[in-house]
Amino acid sequence: MHNRVGRGLVVLSAVLALLMAVPAATASADTIHSGNTVCSMYVNSVGFGAYCSSGQPYLGTGAPPPTWRERLDGRPFIPCRDFEIPGGVELPEAPEGKRWVLRITITDYRLDTYNGGPRAHLERAYVPVNPAEAAQCPQPDYMDYFWYTFRSTYPEPALVVKPTFTPRVNVPAFFSLTKESSEQYKETGELSGYFDPTHNLTMRGMVVEMTIDPGDGTPPFTCKMGTTPADDPDGYDETQDPFHQMNTCKHTYKRSSANQPDGMYTVKLTITWAVAYWIGRNAGGWHEIGKANVHAVQRLPVQEVQAIGG
Repeated sequence: MHNRVGRGLVVLSAVLALLMAVPAATASADTIHSGNTVCSMYVNSVGFGAYCSSGQPYLGTGAPPPTWRERLDGRPFIPCRDFEIPGGVELPEAPEGKRWVLRITITDYRLDTYNGGPRAHLERAYVPVNPAEAAQCPQPDYMDYFWYTFRSTYPEPALVVKPTFTPRVNVPAFFSLTKESSEQYKETGELSGYFDPTHNLTMRGMVVEMTIDPGDGTPPFTCKMGTTPADDPDGYDETQDPFHQMNTCKHTYKRSSANQPDGMYTVKLTITWAVAYWIGRNAGGWHEIGKANVHAVQRLPVQEVQAIGG
């Protein structure tokens, strides 16, 4: 299957600009257990990612995996750790002498298990801390084993217009995004495995909706995105003219852009990303954890030509 927005066509990314002035709130999933790892995930207007505990997998020769207590070797277990605030999260100015941190705490854990036990989970909090408060969650090197983070930012949107690079007046223009700019994956790889790779945690961001303000004074319109068969990856039938297409993500300009600044319309895009996760090969498919919007601007010339050519 291909993402419906995946097009191998002319890309207009050179003049496309991302606008991150209004980030979405962070969305978190419930704690996810994947092999020997416990993870808490997030999604916002900048990207998505996960904070995980338990550390690297045990890939031994059949002996029981070491417990958390055995890994500590008599040293104290420190259940909390402070991280930088994820991109896309806006907070008020911190009180004087303090700074904001994302404090993640492992709770309901059992040291005599290899993965913290079935009730272990992560609690997240944005807290302002001064040096003394930050010292409540020290980060000695031996505790690094129990923490792992991974993240992915959304690719810059690459807008595609069919049937021509420059839309023509009174001829439908069809809008889409390239596959490379509408789908993003991130996985924990070896760090999530326990004996075999079926525990690997994968996160996927996919564009599910795109709202387009064409810039000519007409109302914005919304295009649903999704997946299409491999033999129709872009939804545009090259054997048919623009007036006989099934694709509904289109707009017909009635006037050229000759009188616009720089001779181009300013097209505003709101791109909705849905982020989901998948654990191993037999976990019931993708599970969505949240959505976030990314805003972008495209400058688009429109020609006063009545013919379909191109």
